[in-house]
Amino acid sequence: MRPDIPGNSATHTWPPHAIERRDWHQSMRGGNREDRMLRHVDVSVPPRIAGLAATVGTDLTASTESALVEIASTDADARSHSQAMGRFLLRTESAASSKIERVSASVGDFARALAGSRANTSATSMVAASAALLRLVRRAGESGSIQLDDLLAAHRDLMADDRAEADYAGRLRDMQNWIGGSDHSPRGALFVPPPPDLVPDLLVDLLTWASRDDVPVMVQAAITHAQFESIHPFTDGNGRIGRALISAVLRRRGVARNVVIPLASGLLAVRDEYFAALTAYRAGDVAPIVEIIALSARVASVESRASMDELRALPAEWRKQLTGRRSPVAERVIEALIDDPVMRAEDIVTVSGAPTSAAYNAIDRLTDAGIITEITGRKRDRVWAATDALGELEELDRRIQASMTREYRALRASTS
Repeated sequence: MRPDIPGNSATHTWPPHAIERRDWHQSMRGGNREDRMLRHVDVSVPPRIAGLAATVGTDLTASTESALVEIASTDADARSHSQAMGRFLLRTESAASSKIERVSASVGDFARALAGSRANTSATSMVAASAALLRLVRRAGESGSIQLDDLLAAHRDLMADDRAEADYAGRLRDMQNWIGGSDHSPRGALFVPPPPDLVPDLLVDLLTWASRDDVPVMVQAAITHAQFESIHPFTDGNGRIGRALISAVLRRRGVARNVVIPLASGLLAVRDEYFAALTAYRAGDVAPIVEIIALSARVASVESRASMDELRALPAEWRKQLTGRRSPVAERVIEALIDDPVMRAEDIVTVSGAPTSAAYNAIDRLTDAGIITEITGRKRDRVWAATDALGELEELDRRIQASMTREYRALRASTS
């Protein structure tokens, strides 16, 4: 039998998760009497999907194809420019993905973390999410597949500096986890993933699915993400690695060869609906998660092109802000700021190709012109940031969220 993934009017036949009862005993005493007396837990076991066929109904096909067109257009737009556009969109995606998990920091703290500061743990975590995302996406493009070692390496990048989770960085969980409910047992949990003994085989099955080429791209990306979230193979960081898998599938399939589409900003705007779509997937209804990820990708692609236009215009605007005699050193730094809007003094010396004294003179001129701002407040080991470029980072996230909210409401109204 050929399982069908529905459009708005199709009947779904994707297999739902099974429920199994497993023995439960607290490994560490805690909580109330009900936590301590719990002896069984009902775990959710995802179906094996490696060999399943996947088609979509007409309405959902149109939505996914529209998303692919916009992604390809944004990717082509970025291809003819510097790596700055790719870095910019990567940072937008990783920051928004972190915010979905309630890990958030100001753009200033994020900038300081990019320069190596560890003063703000949330900002440090957001930078780590960028490294994990980049590693997973790059490997998918280079190898043409997504391997377990790639997942483990990305998770290691994400969690290695997390004091509470460092021991589990890059390791599959060896304990039962759960979402919601009590902190001390799965009592009252919203979702209990499969037990740890099933995780390795489920991941092999999932990665076989994710490496196929005979499945519609957006459907493959959405189901890969939803299945990963259901397996929940790590003690922490599952959401961020799972969303990185969406981008990894898009890179592996050649849709986004140059950039990471910041679709997490769209998911952040409809966070509750996104989590509800994951719940629907576990019941055997894949339409909501395919629909919401396709819409997020389309909206994020359109808004990303607007930000790329803004970034490309910045160097000319900055040159106009400089006063006094023309400075080739300052102009070289201006060009470099688009590629890396946060730099230490030694970075500026390197990119300017000038003696230290000339580079510091350029720093002073750019600061006086309001093009860069010193963000550490220190006299030593100072860091400068191009405030306009960082401001566009926030603006892109805001625009994607606003557009996603409007479009998702319109979609729901049209199908109600």
